[in-house]
Amino acid sequence: MSNSCCCPGTEPARPTPEEIAGILRRALAVPGLIDAGDSAVIFHDLSFMVSRCQAIQGVFPTNALHTLAVKANPLAGVLRRAVASGMGLEAASLAELHLALASGAPPARIAFDSPVKTSEELAFALGQGVHINADSLEELARIADLPQLRESASVIGLRINPQVGFGAIAQTSVAAGYSKFGVPLHEKRREIIAAFTRYPWLRGLHVHIGSQGCPLSLLVKGIKTVFTFAEEINEQMAASESSAWTDKQLEVFDIGGGLPVCYRDDQPPVTVARYANSLYETIPELFTDNWRIMSEFGRFVQANAGWVVSRIEYVKKGATSTIAVHVGADLFLRRCYRPDDWHHDLFITDASGHIKTGRQQPYVVAGPLCFAGDMLARRVNLPTAQAGDFLIVRDAGAYTLSMWSRYNSRQIPKVIACDGDSFTLLRRRESLKEVLAFWG
Repeated sequence: MSNSCCCPGTEPARPTPEEIAGILRRALAVPGLIDAGDSAVIFHDLSFMVSRCQAIQGVFPTNALHTLAVKANPLAGVLRRAVASGMGLEAASLAELHLALASGAPPARIAFDSPVKTSEELAFALGQGVHINADSLEELARIADLPQLRESASVIGLRINPQVGFGAIAQTSVAAGYSKFGVPLHEKRREIIAAFTRYPWLRGLHVHIGSQGCPLSLLVKGIKTVFTFAEEINEQMAASESSAWTDKQLEVFDIGGGLPVCYRDDQPPVTVARYANSLYETIPELFTDNWRIMSEFGRFVQANAGWVVSRIEYVKKGATSTIAVHVGADLFLRRCYRPDDWHHDLFITDASGHIKTGRQQPYVVAGPLCFAGDMLARRVNLPTAQAGDFLIVRDAGAYTLSMWSRYNSRQIPKVIACDGDSFTLLRRRESLKEVLAFWG
């Protein structure tokens, strides 16, 4: 089987305001789908998500294992649909691991990546036979002591920090000189090689450079750095005088995720085809039959697939008028706390879902929470807004609902899946009884 880079298929473009507004109008016309109590609704386009998954699968070798990061959007209906489209799942906690299993992902197509796995969690993962990426040399030693290792079908890799630098957002860059993740390559080079010599069950390497804000050049540089090291390990083991190691070869290379997502109309999108081609041109050896590539995309698949519709409750007049809506730092935590790093395009429709146009004016867009930083926008030009209109927040399909804040005990909004011309309720609006039960 040739493992060369495949020909890319059609990669779906980010949904436009017109497309989003059209879906909203169709949803409003479905009896009972959106009712008066739904002050905010989250939409997720499953067809778009599947198309992104297929785009990833189409530009990498056919034997690659592509896992979707559960943390980006843990909704069961979203995960099940992704698994049905051929994706595996990447879990970063015990609960996410159980979500992945419950979503129908075969254990061999699940990656377990938490940096603080307990002995009990590792034993469970080994018993299930999921892929495990150890985050430290200390974790490898813990795995070696577990009796479940002897009978496990798990493939085990080690996460390496290539120490290639920061992206544009420090909080989502994890491959600088220091990182809480992985084993630092420069300081621990000998210890890493010794670990591969010591543990015959250690068969893979894992690298993740960061999330939003990391350019392609940095992603490729980090992966190239670790891949060069992987080949060095293979050469040393092949040259070993010990017969126990001459036949051992690393065979799995996990490139992580981190492909940046377009959040602005004036921002050129990065395609997965361009990413794969950059890797192929820089590291053609990775695309041979000697290696099985793994990936862990999350934001790239999910972010553009979702958006939020909030009813405008008040328009408070002033020197700069304030639009008061039903979502804020509870759902858009990063946007509100780090506005210089995180952006979401906004637009307004009337109560029937038609986009409002005309003369624009500056607004503050404020959420419902009781602290001053709960703002989706501190100054944004929008057409004249009035109570009862809808504010649309684009690109909300990743790292929004999964980061929901319980501050002020707001109810989690309803989530609706759109799939072609059909709608499915993925999650009903949280009831007051459920909120009270959460607090015991």
